[in-house]
Amino acid sequence: MIPYSHQSIDETDLEAVTNVLRGEWLTQGPHIEEFENSLASYTQAKFAVAFANGTAALHAAAAVAGLGPGDTVITSPLSFVASANCGRYVGASVNFADIDPKTLNLDPGTLPECDGLIAVHFAGLPLDLSRLQFQPRVIIEDAAHALGAITPDGPVGNCAHSHMCVFSFHPVKTITTGEGGAVTTNSEEFAEGLRRFRNHGIVRKPEEGGWFYEVATAGFNMRITDLQAALGTNQLKRADSFVARRNHLAEKYRDLLSGTGLVLPPGAQAGWVHARHLYPVQAPHRREVYDGLRNKGIGAQVHYIPIYRHPLYREGNDPSRFPHTEAAYARLLSLPLFPDMTDEQQRYVGDALISLLK
Repeated sequence: MIPYSHQSIDETDLEAVTNVLRGEWLTQGPHIEEFENSLASYTQAKFAVAFANGTAALHAAAAVAGLGPGDTVITSPLSFVASANCGRYVGASVNFADIDPKTLNLDPGTLPECDGLIAVHFAGLPLDLSRLQFQPRVIIEDAAHALGAITPDGPVGNCAHSHMCVFSFHPVKTITTGEGGAVTTNSEEFAEGLRRFRNHGIVRKPEEGGWFYEVATAGFNMRITDLQAALGTNQLKRADSFVARRNHLAEKYRDLLSGTGLVLPPGAQAGWVHARHLYPVQAPHRREVYDGLRNKGIGAQVHYIPIYRHPLYREGNDPSRFPHTEAAYARLLSLPLFPDMTDEQQRYVGDALISLLK
């Protein structure tokens, strides 16, 4: 089966992890700070704080930003449910704004008034935050798909138009730490709050004794390990090459599939870089095409079931409120795309898809 995405692991990754296993630390050791510093440098943010996974990072960002009961959080309905759940975790009300059919991102020109925005960069294409119709009190970028993307304001993650930016390092993402996530920010206050939140709310006070700490707030255990951080630091060295390969494959798909009647995914504007986490086409008779590709050993996938269609968010969210999301969801189909995908595999996917469309 050709998967829709897959990690890229080489010998240097294996060496990085085995070196940690031979060392003194497995959990909260020096590789975490090294990874955080590398990520902050890569994204041109002042601070990066690593977490056990992207969902934990979203939860922490929402909490540290002060979102909570009485607040309304808006996000895109075309995303994984974690983009909305982070608002629920802190007791805020969660609502959705329809997507722009040209970008498949939330339409920044129609953003209603809200306290917080979870700004999803769908498939790796950055949402243009400079075009927001309304400026919420809190803007958190959900850049789980977008490490390596660039806008005219610099790398996604530099928080040029946001308070915090969240990344995921799941194996299908730009780089992987196995499971893992991170928040970047330019606020020292937020960075310190994030560190406390991931570690039980602990504040250490060495002046009272080397053992002494206090817990003033209810934090969580959301820590990443040294093993994961060492892998992430090594993977980050190849992030640009991963993104370049993804963009190359996306251009090859465009050549292979032009003229087939498929709606191909949007590219980046001039001066922008698309991270190409996904290659989501819009296909007629999606179910038949999906089943046909699967029967041919091609792991096509659908991204995503709109969040408001899940029972948790169904109340008060009639699908007719989101016509552009509904129209896209009826046809969306993600084709395999990952750095280690071979040209032969891609041609096989293209030929199989064309034969099914005929």
